[in-house]
Amino acid sequence: MNRQPASPQERVHAVRIAVTGSIATDHLMTFPGRFSDQLVADQLHTVSLSFLVDQLDVRRGGVAANIAFGMGQLGTRPVLVGAAGSDFDEYRAWLDRHGVDTDSVRISETLHTARFVCTTDADHNQIGSFYTGAMSEARLIELKTVADRVGGLDLVSIGADDPEAMLRHTEECRARSIPFAADFSQQIARMNGDEIRILLDGATYLFSNEYEKGLIETKTGWSDAEILDRVGHRVTTLGARGVRIERAGGETIEVGVPDEERKADPTGVGDAFRAGFLSGLAWGVSLERAAQVGCMLATLVIETVGTQEYQLRRGHFMERFTKAYGDEAAGEVQAHLG
Repeated sequence: MNRQPASPQERVHAVRIAVTGSIATDHLMTFPGRFSDQLVADQLHTVSLSFLVDQLDVRRGGVAANIAFGMGQLGTRPVLVGAAGSDFDEYRAWLDRHGVDTDSVRISETLHTARFVCTTDADHNQIGSFYTGAMSEARLIELKTVADRVGGLDLVSIGADDPEAMLRHTEECRARSIPFAADFSQQIARMNGDEIRILLDGATYLFSNEYEKGLIETKTGWSDAEILDRVGHRVTTLGARGVRIERAGGETIEVGVPDEERKADPTGVGDAFRAGFLSGLAWGVSLERAAQVGCMLATLVIETVGTQEYQLRRGHFMERFTKAYGDEAAGEVQAHLG
């Protein structure tokens, strides 16, 4: 007896994607004055200052959590893999409600969830600190345990995290023949060429923006062509110009971005693109369609203040997607978005 074609829901759950990386909260404060007015030139060696701020925004963040949230909004049920503290309960509940599998998040017994604390003055100067906290325990997570729990993994996205965790996850993926996506983002600055070469060699996908692309080539000493020989696909985001996908021996795919209704906050746009692109892979659509979904989701984020504050209303999403990419593209995506 011939089996009926899989429903969109069956196709979604047939592809298991784990998203590894940082889980953090951002505490963003606004100082109505100017830092420069508080600094005494001949006393900079003994600075002791406090600023009375008049605004505090606490936002959910971390690259893995941002990506997983976007994938959850698209219905692809990602598996979030990272480390957080005992203060993660409220954040976990938020992610659970938005379609993220959080059961593989390691909870530290002694450390708080990673936190970025930043104060911005009237001239947009910033003083910030990043507390890694529980993120340092991500290196203790074994992907085999995650895979056994969910019935196997088809792709692991390895995002910015504790560097030792990134190395461990990469080596385990290679050892267990699990396809992986290399996505260093903020950690490129602190990594040396040897570490970057280890993390990208054999990746099915390599994500970066244009600046990071050049930095990867500079630090590794490998040319663009040499890197393409070592990865399956090189995905480079180009800001307002969209995204470029390169494959060794294959045609380059370029996708533009939909028109923006407004530009509110660029924070998290790259994470949103990855969420859409990975969701497209989970659906089994073409790379071009996956990139289009990523660009559409990124546009929603740039129009919203905060990385997880946007709402994905399917009718609105498809209306704008159709306008940007046409009826044929929309028909393929609609079948999965529901």
